[in-house]
Amino acid sequence: MTIQWFPGHMAKARREVTEKLKLVDVIFELVDARIPVSSSNPMLEEIIHQKKRVIILNKADMADEKTTQAWIRHFKEKGLMAVAVNAQQGKNMHAIEKAAEALMAEKFARLRERGMRPRAIRAMILGIPNVGKSTLINRLAKKNIAKTGNKPGVTKAQQWIKVGKALELLDTPGILWPKFEDQEVGYKLALTGAIKDDLLNMEDIAVFGLTFIHTHYPSQFHKWHQVESENETGIEWLKEIAERRGFLDRYGDADYGRAAEFVVREIRTQKLGRLSFDFPEKEDAEDAETIDS
Repeated sequence: MTIQWFPGHMAKARREVTEKLKLVDVIFELVDARIPVSSSNPMLEEIIHQKKRVIILNKADMADEKTTQAWIRHFKEKGLMAVAVNAQQGKNMHAIEKAAEALMAEKFARLRERGMRPRAIRAMILGIPNVGKSTLINRLAKKNIAKTGNKPGVTKAQQWIKVGKALELLDTPGILWPKFEDQEVGYKLALTGAIKDDLLNMEDIAVFGLTFIHTHYPSQFHKWHQVESENETGIEWLKEIAERRGFLDRYGDADYGRAAEFVVREIRTQKLGRLSFDFPEKEDAEDAETIDS
């Protein structure tokens, strides 16, 4: 299955971001804490060039906490500042402004030495659709300024937003690349809701999710679904779930579509617990392979 989703307004957004870069000091890259790599736009490096960057791991309450802390250490080793937040509940929001101040401390110190008063830090928020940008902005601004929604692609235009006296934000539409070279990335984005459901084969996404969780979180998987055989596969689990939950078609056979929708909903609503689908050790291993080659 090839997943592609690149509405025209996203291409326009990329051009606008490039034009506005000279107006900002810091880039706030917002990613999903469950999939920090999969939800990071591969085009970002070429778009922002040498701009200072803070990686904001949003929805941290939904991710495996140990894995999130491992990601923060991983980014630090790469020379990048990262903070974990829960924009929905407003947790750890102060860390974002502190991170921006830390990045700008040297420049602002030079301004003070020259007798100049530093202005507010100007930051641009970038992220793929449905990672919670509008919710984050509203939390930072302490009022409903940005439109929010549970569907990808709600934000369509740029706007400046003041956050107290120390920070000004430039909101931008979500940017998603036109094609996923790694199919697994597409599955992870789909599973966490970054892609519109009507563009997907839900059964494929559910099978991927069940297989991934069984491999990486076996105790949580078994607690949620009593597996009869360790040799079962994702599609067989889906059949069991359909039969046990009464998801049957008019012939009394398993309705895989309804079972798949149920599985994806259970994963997204944390019925299987806090889960991460990207791991820093895999990223480190891939980096090592690249160096060796």
